[in-house]
Amino acid sequence: MAEKTPGAVVGVDVGGTFTDLIELDPGSGRVRLAKVASTLENQAHGVLTALQEAGSDLAALDLIVHGTTTTTNAVLERKLSKTGLITTEGFRDVLELGRRTRPQAYGMKGDFKPLIPRNLRLEVAERMDATGAVLVPLDEAGLRAAGQALLDQGCEAVVIHFLHAYANPAHELHAADILREIWPNDHITMGHALLSESREFERGVTAAVNASVQPLLDRYIRRLTDHLAAGGYGGEVLVMNGNGGMVSARRVALEAAKTVMSGPASGVMAAAYTGRRSGHENLITYDMGGTSTDVALIRGAEPTVSNEIEIEYAMPIHVPMVDVRTVGAGGGSIARVNPAGLLEVGPESAGARPGPICYGRGGDRPTISDANLLLGRLDPAGLNAVEGGISIDHVRNIFARDLGAPLGLDATGAAAAVIRVANTKMAGAIRMVSVSLGADPRDFALFAFGGAGPLHATALARELSIPRVLVPARPGITNALGCVVADLRHDFVTTVNRPLDTLDPGHLAQVFARQTAEGEALIGKENIEIRGIRRLYSADMQFQGQTHLLRVPLDRPEVAVETLQELFETAYYKRFRVVLDDIRANLVNANCSVIGARAELDLSSLIDPAERKATLDQAQMSRRPVWFADRDAGGGWHDTPVYWRDYLPEGFEITGPAIVQQMDTTLLIDPGDRATGDADGNIIVEIGGE
Repeated sequence: MAEKTPGAVVGVDVGGTFTDLIELDPGSGRVRLAKVASTLENQAHGVLTALQEAGSDLAALDLIVHGTTTTTNAVLERKLSKTGLITTEGFRDVLELGRRTRPQAYGMKGDFKPLIPRNLRLEVAERMDATGAVLVPLDEAGLRAAGQALLDQGCEAVVIHFLHAYANPAHELHAADILREIWPNDHITMGHALLSESREFERGVTAAVNASVQPLLDRYIRRLTDHLAAGGYGGEVLVMNGNGGMVSARRVALEAAKTVMSGPASGVMAAAYTGRRSGHENLITYDMGGTSTDVALIRGAEPTVSNEIEIEYAMPIHVPMVDVRTVGAGGGSIARVNPAGLLEVGPESAGARPGPICYGRGGDRPTISDANLLLGRLDPAGLNAVEGGISIDHVRNIFARDLGAPLGLDATGAAAAVIRVANTKMAGAIRMVSVSLGADPRDFALFAFGGAGPLHATALARELSIPRVLVPARPGITNALGCVVADLRHDFVTTVNRPLDTLDPGHLAQVFARQTAEGEALIGKENIEIRGIRRLYSADMQFQGQTHLLRVPLDRPEVAVETLQELFETAYYKRFRVVLDDIRANLVNANCSVIGARAELDLSSLIDPAERKATLDQAQMSRRPVWFADRDAGGGWHDTPVYWRDYLPEGFEITGPAIVQQMDTTLLIDPGDRATGDADGNIIVEIGGE
């Protein structure tokens, strides 16, 4: 039988400002792009508008993959479904007590509001010990009464969170069966089913997040799939998870917490895929948008995934997620001089409305985008394309008045200072995912994307001694591309919590075997063709008496105790440069990732070869003065050629200073830097020496 020709695949990512879409047709090589305003009140409208804008034929599509901010926004904005919690008698306040830390380490006050209020956290008699032995049987009558009380108070979802369910889930399983007799929907979350971890605070918060966003995500996905079906789409809809994998829309709401941070994760997956194809498998990803900047680390084309992420104070969501760090510095970040006379940039943002001054929508506070405009880095002609129209002189006067005068600088000096402060802030975020974790930035390339990332990438690379910058073909829609190229993925964490000298290696192998079997079964349920399955194993370990965990990668599921000890000591020394050979090591968690690899997609069509010009001169649009920071920490204006990216010929080589513009971003190439292109349309910038 002839092999079926794969059809078009759509990736669509909903951001805070824009909804981005890319359609790739492997058969014809056709690429369609769309960028439309997000409709945050109902993200489905933005998705459908993007499909219409791209001219996608829903009936002809094979697959739609969707990255959503529904759950992330709901958690951060606390716009959640009314949720109740049933827990072990005496432990209703675990979610509120937390770890007894402070929002600011040295602050005298702080504010914390638990996801589930105290009146909706009810107790029932039951108790296991830490080994899983039953100490107090489950009070079935009390459980039914608690469930009914939560329903009477209008709860839409419920969490079952018993103290030692990770060791023995029998009581949680039985409680769920009882609640299903009275609960009117499927929004019942068992803590152990989502996260089999010993720490009851983190396990409880993760379950509370899952339950409180589950109804929201379920309604949204149903609404979206119904609209798509009405438009003629008959294929599968996959939703991005925060771990960089995907899950069917039919199942995604069951583990809704795993979709938190799916937007940033999709960009990291696109970076890993692009980097592997281009021969740059070690990357630091740098995604600068309008409001914030996200950074992450990729080694060997595998993004760093962590189950220790806290998305805000006292909000640990301990399901595996791509380890993305965020700082409040984006194109719309507002610059101001504080009462102490110091220049600050962000985290407050001008947003999309009114936006930066140069948008012409009523903004009157200086931003990073306005600074780039004053320094010649953004096209002044683009000002006429936005509503209202704002002159450069208007922007210059505001910079001179609000920033220059208090700082003793002219408008150009103030704009340069804004860029310098913003770059320092973003460099700090990059150090958080590299230097602070024992990784040397000189061993990586900087993968720059987002609407504003390529404008700042070369300066950051020089600041951090990163030797090269990789700019993908379509930086502004990279998150949507990540949806298209991502694989199916399921991650599992199981608490073992035993000193190595008492660990049975056979028990660890059995845990990995169970995790692998469950992951392969889940992938088998998806109606998606895959080309193979990969399995990644690791162990979370610590020295006894310590509280922090260190993740140790394992080559195989069968590993000797002596090998575990050696691997942990090596990883510990590499991270902390300390040898503690007289303290016993403890294996806390066994982790397994099961990845269903999808078919490869050719990215070379992202830049239309018919658009390329024969020579570099033909690709040049204009010249204009651009301000660059010189090596002596001063700065000056340079007469700079401006190229249109789609026109760049094959095998081009550009020596800075130069600017490369395209539909969705602008790339700044500093004096002395050298830029070349590759077969996939990426631009690689080699950073010049001092």
